[in-house]
Amino acid sequence: MPAGGVAVLALVGPTAAGKSALAMQLATRLPIEIVSCDSLMVYAGMDVGTGKPTALDRAAVPHHLLDVVSPGEPFHAARWAELARAAIDDIAARGRTAVIVGGTGLYLRALVGGLFEAPPPDATIRARHREEAAREGVERLHARLATVDPETAARVLPRDLVRISRALEIYEQTGRPISALRRQAEPTASLTAATLVLDLPLEELRPRIDRRFDAMIDGGLLDETRRLREVYGPDARPLQALGYRQMGDFLDGRCSWEAAIAAAKAATAAYARRQRTFFKKQPAVAWRCRAVPDADAVLTWWRDGSSSG
Repeated sequence: MPAGGVAVLALVGPTAAGKSALAMQLATRLPIEIVSCDSLMVYAGMDVGTGKPTALDRAAVPHHLLDVVSPGEPFHAARWAELARAAIDDIAARGRTAVIVGGTGLYLRALVGGLFEAPPPDATIRARHREEAAREGVERLHARLATVDPETAARVLPRDLVRISRALEIYEQTGRPISALRRQAEPTASLTAATLVLDLPLEELRPRIDRRFDAMIDGGLLDETRRLREVYGPDARPLQALGYRQMGDFLDGRCSWEAAIAAAKAATAAYARRQRTFFKKQPAVAWRCRAVPDADAVLTWWRDGSSSG
């Protein structure tokens, strides 16, 4: 067992960094089960555009928290943390090792550090925000958020009305930005994880992102987007995610095929930059790798309890 008795390993970092491939390598050395830490892989039917593990990978290594809900159902970090903790406990009870793999930092933080108690939703405030967005554009609300809470605004896409509205709602209710409330919150979760961040430089991530998205296109992302929109509607929140939004813009005639692909790649690179920033601010990170290590190096570090890297 790793030094300090930590029985859970987390492989996190920006998109296209190689987290899943490294986890599959670890599976050849240890009896592991993978707990997906991805806010989109929880949705059934969203396979190509999320880079969801293949059927062969899932047959070779048990994966958890994939295909949990439909794209038409709400899902949030607290629910993921609840399900992840149950999965981890079950994995440990069977004498196997849980490895958390993904790039959704908020989900990991909810699991290992807990979430602050936010005030309840206010339907009146939310309705006002929707009206303002329809009248002036979501970007105007994002600009307001940047004024009162620049830290949160930097992590939220300018057209993500749900997250923008919630952050503004909490500010209006408490007079304090949500980022400050999160820092003040006392941890409520007892689980700890040895955390390895694959922190590849952006100049290395960009070509990986481009190749990955090209593979999604070849794998049928446009058809997947079309099917999902037919079932859940073009405004379903998961379909505003990277790749799906740009395919939707193409399907709606708002841009050319070439422009949609270029926009998706650029937006994904910007998202990777925000992920790197998020994980740099997490104090619990034990090893930050600027290059993808091999499985043996990870196991040596984990067993020795090393904090170097």
